Order: sequence, then structure tokens, then C-alpha cells
Amino acid sequence: MKRWIMVLCLFNVCASAYASTDTMVWQPTAGHTQIPIWPGVAPDLQAVPAPETARLSKKLLVGKPVTAVTNVTQPTMTVYAPTGKNTGAAVVVIPGGGFEILAMDLEGTEACDWLTSKGITCVLLKYRVPSKPYDWKCDCRPHNLELSVPSLQDVQRTMRLVRFHAAQWHVDPHKVGVLGFSAGGYLVAEISTNFDRHLYASVDAADKESARPDFAMPIYPGHLTEDDGKLNPNVPVSSNTSPTFLVQAEDDYVDGVDQSLVYYTALAKARVPAEMHLYAHGGHAFGLRPTANPITQWSQLAEVWLHTIGIVQN
Repeated sequence: MKRWIMVLCLFNVCASAYASTDTMVWQPTAGHTQIPIWPGVAPDLQAVPAPETARLSKKLLVGKPVTAVTNVTQPTMTVYAPTGKNTGAAVVVIPGGGFEILAMDLEGTEACDWLTSKGITCVLLKYRVPSKPYDWKCDCRPHNLELSVPSLQDVQRTMRLVRFHAAQWHVDPHKVGVLGFSAGGYLVAEISTNFDRHLYASVDAADKESARPDFAMPIYPGHLTEDDGKLNPNVPVSSNTSPTFLVQAEDDYVDGVDQSLVYYTALAKARVPAEMHLYAHGGHAFGLRPTANPITQWSQLAEVWLHTIGIVQN
């Protein structure tokens, strides 16, 4: 328990580092529109302490601030079409932020810029944070669904919507994956292992689609281990778990490199195709902004992996 208290405190430090006195409403880049993922009120909606707010950090990362969005109660997705040749692949991008904020540029729009430049449709998810009382451990027991994490409901719904609109968005429904950072990386693991759990009542025809990712990329993920160092039971890895690409730094002192190590070990035991890259330096929450640390070039390795597993063709 002490370890989790320390980690949560570090998340609080990270979240507070984003704060500034300047506020604004987050908007996607020009030419793109946020689309509500629920036709009405989101299921299991809980109160938040204030209206949705976006803030620019005072601290700069690679010369730029970070946009932090919090108090999200109306989850949305924003679709970014690929530039140049369309590979047919699509990726739902899940920003991190310790389930307190969403780093919508560092771990959102900037990831979309990379993906679309490679001919991949990017679907940026703005999921619910925070939800109080919030329990990040998803209770997915069939007869106790009221405790399911609202964020995971949002991810499931978004995956189904992408497949439902596949023809309209020129997407191959068999090439829909997920990419998430930090807490978003945990949600990547959750959707990869809990895709067939019924976490909300069906609302329309889109909910007949599969929520299973065809591939998954958790980047510096958190919450994947318990206090005893074992795999979090809320990510029940099986042979049906999505093929996975993992990246983490050994000096990540927010979540710890054991997050990726334990998850990768479970994937290997289940014979799930997986690739893991560990780096000596890089820390946490670097996104795709290039620094002197080689880990910030991880996207190049991810591109090779996507070719290797047949998602992107030469």
C-alpha cells in the first residue's frame, strides 16, 4: 500500500506541475470537430468539482507547454484523417495524466500528428476524468457492473464507434488499435484484456461491434502491478489479449519499469505476440517530443513493429 500511496502522490505532483493561472476551453486543431461518443448522458456519470477546464503548464517540455484538461464529463472523440497514402489502419489515442488530467497535446494531438503522417487514421479520445469517488481498479464482475471505471466504458464505446464508422472513415475494421500513455497505457491494457466485458447497456447499433483492439501500444504504462509485484488482476491477460508494443525507461520513478516487465511476462506466458523496449534514461511523460534521450525515438521502432505484425504494408 505504501508504494501505491507514493505513486499516487507522484501523480498529484505531475498534475500540479501542469497547472497555471491561464485557462481556456480545449479545442482540437483547426478543421477537426469533437464528436460526443454517447448519444445522451454517459453511463454511470458522476459529479466533478468544477466545469471542464484546459490549462497550459508553466513548465516547458522541449520548449513547449503541456495542455492539461480536467473535469471531463462529456467524453468525445476527434478524428484525424491520414495525410498522403491511407494505410487503412486506425489508432485510438488515449492520453495520460494520472486519472486527474488529460495531456491532450503531449500525449494526444502530437501522437495524431505522427500517426496521420504515416497514413494512419487517428481517433483522439477525451475520456472522463476525474470521477469521484474514483476507483481505477476496474471491477468487471458480471453482476457488479456499477463499479466499472467510466474511463474504460468510454474506451470500449470509442473502439466500437470506429468500427461502426469504418467505411465512412476509410478504415479497415480489422486494423483498429490503441495507443496510450501512462494512465492511458493502463487503459490500453484494460481494453486489451476486458474488451468483451459488458460494462454498459447497449445504446445503439454501434454497440454490436467488437471493442477488441487488433494491436495495442502502452507507453510508460502505470497501474499494471499490485503491491506484491504481481500483475494487477484487473488486466486478465489471456491468449486473446491484443498483440502489444511496450516502451518504458528504467529511470521512470513515477510508475516504475516493473509495470512493463510484469505485463510483458504475462503476455509471454499467454503466448501473446509482444515486443518490449526498455531504455536506461527517459523518465516519465515524454510523449513524442524529441530530446537527447534515445527513448524519445520510440515511434520509429513502433513503425517497424506495425509493419512486422502486418498492420501497415510496405
